[in-house]
Amino acid sequence: MSTQSTFVIILLLAGLGFGGCEKKAETASRPPDVAVIQVAQQDVPITREWVATLDGFVNAQIRAQVSGLLLNQKYVNGEYVRKGDPLFEIDPRPFQAELNQTTGNLAQAQANLQRAQARLGKTELDVARYTPLAKESAISQQELDDAVQANLAAKAEVEQAKAAIDTAQAAVETARLNLGFTSITSPLNGVSAIATAQVGDFVGPQSGPLTTISTVDPILANFTASEQEYLNAIRQATISGKSQEAILQTLEWQLLLADGTSFPQKGRFYALDRGVDVRTGSILLQVQFPNRGNVLRPGGFGSIRTVVKIQHGALLVPQRAVTELQGGYLVAVIDSQNKVSIRRIKVGSRVGNMWIVDDGLKPDERIVAEGVQKIREGMQVTPQPYTGSPETAQSSTDGNKAP
Repeated sequence: MSTQSTFVIILLLAGLGFGGCEKKAETASRPPDVAVIQVAQQDVPITREWVATLDGFVNAQIRAQVSGLLLNQKYVNGEYVRKGDPLFEIDPRPFQAELNQTTGNLAQAQANLQRAQARLGKTELDVARYTPLAKESAISQQELDDAVQANLAAKAEVEQAKAAIDTAQAAVETARLNLGFTSITSPLNGVSAIATAQVGDFVGPQSGPLTTISTVDPILANFTASEQEYLNAIRQATISGKSQEAILQTLEWQLLLADGTSFPQKGRFYALDRGVDVRTGSILLQVQFPNRGNVLRPGGFGSIRTVVKIQHGALLVPQRAVTELQGGYLVAVIDSQNKVSIRRIKVGSRVGNMWIVDDGLKPDERIVAEGVQKIREGMQVTPQPYTGSPETAQSSTDGNKAP
């Protein structure tokens, strides 16, 4: 290779090297690309959500009212029973014997009354006959006095016999009731629990529930709201001029089941407990849901939520655009000159994958949605439209906020 050819190659390599350096310098000085999105403003339904437990509308604990041997279980565990259906049978023989005895005592008391009334009739005749005779001195005054005393004693005996009949009748009614209690029936329509007593057990009023019958259509969802939520509800009621119960009645409640599905029936407010639990600082609320087919059962867990208000003109930003730092929230705002301004904001409720901004931003301002990690205060950037998944605002589901 000649000396001239070698010199040309060196010049070409040098030119390529300088050209690469120029491209690197140009790339380094170019403002970084960031994805930006405008601050949206719209009306947003604010939803609150709480953990709920399901309970029967009525839960009747079935107990034995008399003591005895359990002879039969007459229902199938877990089946739906109707009012009056037989559930258990206690050995009726001792109670039948007691009824027979008390019936005999009543008959004896009635016979005693008849005898007492007969004696009373005789003494009354004696007094009526002896009175004119004593006035004419045909008999002594002592005989008349004895007749009067015998009449008074006969009257007292009649009253005692009547009282004995009342006592005997009460004993018969008690024995008849106890005999009736040996057949235990359902007091209502509902779903039965598995029996806690077995055939052959000696049961009685102190032996605990034999089973439970629950009315589950409608079924109740129990949840606890904080005292702060309760006070906020009172404040809203005062402002609107409505009672707290009236406001709660207007809400439409949705039940989310343990498997994540939504129960198709909507609920309505049923009851608010009388006071705040001093241990937890919360108050119990109940919402009832139609439960045709008994799909829901007492003891189930889920979440209950409702739209408590509409926040008009709420400012919304994507959660990915917000940086949390030492308990505060920051966003990168792009001004008209495409310069970055790091701004502190005050956030409210979460709405889907968005934040509601209570303070610190204005409608239509541009903020950085992607690329926050490569910018700093005052930096010049090249804004690009945000092309990620669409940010939607359905409703707020922040259970920590008060209605």
